[in-house]
Amino acid sequence: MRYKASTLRIIEKLKELYPEGLCSLQYEKDYELLFAVRLSAQCTDARVNLVTPALFARFPTLEAFAEADPREVGEYIHSCGFYNGKSKDLVACAQQLLERFGGKVPGNMEDLTSLPGVGRKTANLILGDVYGQPSYVCDTHCIRITGRLGITDGSKDPVKVEQQLRKAIPPAESGPFCHRMVLFGRDVCTARSPKCEDCPLKADCAQGKKLK
Repeated sequence: MRYKASTLRIIEKLKELYPEGLCSLQYEKDYELLFAVRLSAQCTDARVNLVTPALFARFPTLEAFAEADPREVGEYIHSCGFYNGKSKDLVACAQQLLERFGGKVPGNMEDLTSLPGVGRKTANLILGDVYGQPSYVCDTHCIRITGRLGITDGSKDPVKVEQQLRKAIPPAESGPFCHRMVLFGRDVCTARSPKCEDCPLKADCAQGKKLK
């Protein structure tokens, strides 16, 4: 499949800016990443990273999470917001991982999205970071920035954006590209007042060209 030269240039520039292209959530076990992503909904990764060390120390195994009182879990994740729903999801997810998958985080979209609190965004991240599969993680940063760049058509629908990215971004680049979108969205292409004048991607940015 042939890809646009501008998109390939953007990919390479992002590699220069963020060589590692890794998820900023901190974890040691596969299910810890799954839980951390759930906590990150409408919350910053930085906040989640402050919360999870104590949470994972108090509940060091899936079994401990499965037996936990959601109210106690909620006390540890209170500052992440929406803690009542998130705590119930973590406990229920731990129970289902043990009951249905032998304690292992599944490696396919259908099984992952059948778990409590797990949508396509979370599932894609797990497939990419844990299993090394092509993954298109369409969070708010990725949706916003790829629309501005002209890689996607500006749709705000995560499923539509994912479909467009699958056609625009080479599979081998997909996971790191989406992680770099998050970093770039924090540093430069912010939701409000993006730093267009100093943007290293402005030569290939559809939105940036309109501002000239």
